Amino acid sequence: MREITLSKAVNEAIAEEMRRDPAIFLMGEDVAEAGTPFKVLSGLVEEFGPNRILDTPISEPGFMGMAVGAAMTGSRPIVDLMFGDFIFLVMDQLCNQAAKTHYMSGGKLSVPLVLRTNLGATRRSAAQHSQSLHALVAHIPGLRVAMPSSAYEAKGLMKTAIRDENPVVIFEDKLMYNDKAPVPDEEYLIPFGEANILREGRDITLIGTSSMVQVCEQAAEILAEQGIEAEVIDPRTIVPLDEDTLINSVKKTSRAIVVDEGHQSFGITGEIASRLNEKAFYHLDAPVQRLGAMDVPVPFSPALEDITVPTPERVVEQALKAIKGELFHGA
Repeated sequence: MREITLSKAVNEAIAEEMRRDPAIFLMGEDVAEAGTPFKVLSGLVEEFGPNRILDTPISEPGFMGMAVGAAMTGSRPIVDLMFGDFIFLVMDQLCNQAAKTHYMSGGKLSVPLVLRTNLGATRRSAAQHSQSLHALVAHIPGLRVAMPSSAYEAKGLMKTAIRDENPVVIFEDKLMYNDKAPVPDEEYLIPFGEANILREGRDITLIGTSSMVQVCEQAAEILAEQGIEAEVIDPRTIVPLDEDTLINSVKKTSRAIVVDEGHQSFGITGEIASRLNEKAFYHLDAPVQRLGAMDVPVPFSPALEDITVPTPERVVEQALKAIKGELFHGA
């Protein structure tokens, strides 16, 4: 078991799958010689050539449409979307075409493509390059949505995504590309819809997505110093969502906080919290809490940007209120 960066893990996953299946190709802006602005894909064009690692014009709707057509006719494209914020530009191709083709063709056609992109603030990239928009595509039936929280998760989920017969959107956190984690040398895949319990606990459940998994783990460490045992869960995929693992944890701990970097209103925190309220209501000793990003465009100012997203300290504050029963008093 060696330690590699999340960037290297994604690169390995794509290279291994491209060696396995000649129908796989990758396309996007600056993906060949440049290796993307984050250098995640560096070296792939040298091995697979410009016919399988394709630099595209700056026309997201155009190359996303090409990928949908290619997937429908036997290829397995991976589309690299430079920033997750650009997903607005491909919504028709992704949500009206890729997501619906299998259903509208009565199962005769499939669209096995992967859209890999990123999310996350606190990189000082301002409002148009810092958004976390995974809730938008999670809302659309026919799409699968994965959110790796480490290099290990990134490699296993990417390989599963590439082999899936459905269109998959996989969001990687920009700030985690250089983060290292143990990754096996041998091949492995992580099944969709299977959450990962990273830390066992009995007092409160902390559910985090993507980089918010680390926020929850840090919060759990702080809570442990006060004698509070927090259970930390990474859903891994929000579509499909492993409800059983989340519900069973809440039935054990009786309290939960859902932490996500997307805007709090009408987002992932609300969806998961509502499912827990519906299906574990009689086991709850406090309302399920939600912590998401502030409902404001992400500021460029570092001082302002840093307070727009959840922190371990805010998670700890909410956890203590839930455990002390202060939530019932409007605190």
